[in-house]
Amino acid sequence: MLQNALADAGYPDRVLVACSGGPDSLALAAVAAYFARRGHVDGHPVSVAAVVVDHQLQPGSAEVAAQAVRILEELGLAPVQLRTVGVASTGFGPEAAARDARHAALDAAADELGCQAILLGHTLDDQAEQVLLGLARGSGTRSLAGMRPARGRLLRPFLGLRRQETLDICEAEELNPWHDPSNADPAFARSRTRVEVMPVLEEKLGPGVAESLARTAAILQQDADFLEDMAKDTYEALRQHMDSGVWLPEDAVRDLAPALRFRVIAKAAADVGGQQPGYGRLQAAEALLRRQGSAGPVELPGHVGVYRLSLSDLEQEQALAGSGVPREGARCGKLVFRHQKPPQQ
Repeated sequence: MLQNALADAGYPDRVLVACSGGPDSLALAAVAAYFARRGHVDGHPVSVAAVVVDHQLQPGSAEVAAQAVRILEELGLAPVQLRTVGVASTGFGPEAAARDARHAALDAAADELGCQAILLGHTLDDQAEQVLLGLARGSGTRSLAGMRPARGRLLRPFLGLRRQETLDICEAEELNPWHDPSNADPAFARSRTRVEVMPVLEEKLGPGVAESLARTAAILQQDADFLEDMAKDTYEALRQHMDSGVWLPEDAVRDLAPALRFRVIAKAAADVGGQQPGYGRLQAAEALLRRQGSAGPVELPGHVGVYRLSLSDLEQEQALAGSGVPREGARCGKLVFRHQKPPQQ
C-alpha cells in the first residue's frame, strides 16, 4: 500500500513519517523503514525521516514521545525529530485543536527537512468512524467523504488496512507500541464510536460494516469532487467584486440546482474571509433569495454578513451616486457578501 501511495504521489525522494508511537503509525514507520533500507521505491531513490509530536495533553507524554523517537531511530529512520506543541483552544473542541497543532508541527518539520510527502497512519477503521460521526452530526457530502488517501503532501497509505493488521505488523516486527488511553475515554465522541458503537454495529449487522462505511467514503469523495468542481466554475462565472466584498446576481443563484446553490453561497462567504457555514446558516442565507421576510443581513461564521439588494434598492443606490439608470449587468437584485469587523471585546 505504501508503495502504491508513493507511486501515485510521483515518487517523492524525501518522505516524512508522522509517528505517535501507537500501533498504526509505528506499523507505517516500520514499512517505510523497509524502503529506506533499500534506498528506493520501484527504482526511484527515497530517504525517510520521522517526526514525533508531543501534545503535552497527558501525564508522561514526554516519556512516551522520547520512547517513540528511540524506536524510530532503531528502525533506521533519519533524522528523527521530536516537536513539542501547545494546544490552544480554538472553539472547535480539543480534538480539532490538537489536530491543528499537530499538522502545523508536521508542516514545519517537512519544510525544514525538505520532505515532499508526509505519511499518516490512519486506517480503514479510522475512516469508518469518521463517516459514522459525520452521519450522526448530519454533515454534508464533503464530511461524509471522510479522509482522503492523498491531500496535498499528506498521504494516508493505510486507509485500506484494518487496525488489527497494524497490530500484526508491530508484532511481526517485534515492536511494542504505545496505546493511547484517550482512545478508550468516553468523554470523546470518537472514542465512544470506536469502543461502543462500532462493535454493536458489527454484532447486529454482521461483519463488514467498517468496510462498507469506508467504501461509502470512497464513493462520496468522487461525488464531492465533481460537485466541488462545478461549484467552483459556477461561482467564478457569477462572482462580482466590490470594494468591501463580493456580490452574486440574485436570479442566477436562485436558478441553480440546490446542491450547487448552497456550495456557491459557501464559496462567496469563504471568498470574503469567512469560515465554512453549517447547513442551518446556509439555509438562512439561501432563504434571502425567496424574497420573503427580511432582506438580511444574515450572519455567517467568520464575521461575514450576507444580504439582498433588490432592483429598486439598486436604482436608489445608483441615483444617489448620480445615475438614474441601472448599469448594464444590474438588471436583477444582488446577493451581497461582506466581511464585518468583530465586535470589540
